[in-house]
Amino acid sequence: MSRRCTVLVALVVVCAGAELVAGRGMSPAAVGDVLAGGGTSTERHILFHLRLPRMLVALGAGACLGVAGLVLQSALRNPLAGPEVTGVTPGAVLGAVTATGLGLAGWESPLAVVVAACLGGCAGAALLWLLAGRGGDDPARTAVHGVLVSAVLGGLTAMVLLVAPGELGSVVQWLVGTTEGRVWQHWHLLWPWALAWTAAAWLLAGPLTLLRCGDDMAGAAGLSTGRARRLALLCAVALTSGAVAAVGALGFVGLLVPHLALAVFGADLRRSLPGAALAGALVVCGADAAAQLLSRPVASALGAGSLTLPVGALTTCAGAVLLLAVVRRAPDRTF
Repeated sequence: MSRRCTVLVALVVVCAGAELVAGRGMSPAAVGDVLAGGGTSTERHILFHLRLPRMLVALGAGACLGVAGLVLQSALRNPLAGPEVTGVTPGAVLGAVTATGLGLAGWESPLAVVVAACLGGCAGAALLWLLAGRGGDDPARTAVHGVLVSAVLGGLTAMVLLVAPGELGSVVQWLVGTTEGRVWQHWHLLWPWALAWTAAAWLLAGPLTLLRCGDDMAGAAGLSTGRARRLALLCAVALTSGAVAAVGALGFVGLLVPHLALAVFGADLRRSLPGAALAGALVVCGADAAAQLLSRPVASALGAGSLTLPVGALTTCAGAVLLLAVVRRAPDRTF
């Protein structure tokens, strides 16, 4: 187990290094020169004030989504449960889009955008729990209501964009998900939130492991299933809201990363939850580095010199292909 964790940590370090040398404005040799203490003031600014915080935000957001997805799938006993099932992701996007459209927030004020997205994510979760009512302890009913809430919130986001079409360019990255333009302020807002709620999720590892075995077995072991599930959903809501507030909606990360963590670290969530955090960080950081490297040939092929692929587009496309492959290989798989 320690060997697997070491390998995963090494892969995260490799992806983090790849992201630091990817992108425009600096060559890999220039990055090495800056890290060795040299380089021009412009190169140092690019590396330490643009690329480094972007890389850290990608790692933090990926870790949040990986843990949130595993918590959701364990609490709802549904292998297809992702952060979207709680309505948090579309709620956070709606909050950010609405605040931007009204001129209350913008990319020049990260704190205002983060607050708006967090409020939207919490509102989406509150709407889910309000609709679920007394059936909130039923995993199937909670999942169904989550899909309905997400659809409604997505429709409201489309309405906001129709009312304020001039803001489309500035908010579309919330709909797709991107780490472009992330600075130290984004990281300083994300890491305490991510650390606190990841620790809270790890403390729930025991109850979540019992919930994965079924409510009857968990109840026989003395667990209050309703209370444990509500606490787990609260952790998932908080982690997802923080990630979406930082980078927007990254498709399929919270859905597929938990399967990877369980396959590598096993069903004991005391090990799988930290593993999901590492795997989520690896996926998002690696995807962001790949998106930056692919932006150059794609821009050249399309004749668009300033084209930048958003990381969310890459995670969505790759996630859809992987999900299709998993379903085709194991169509009768149950949780």
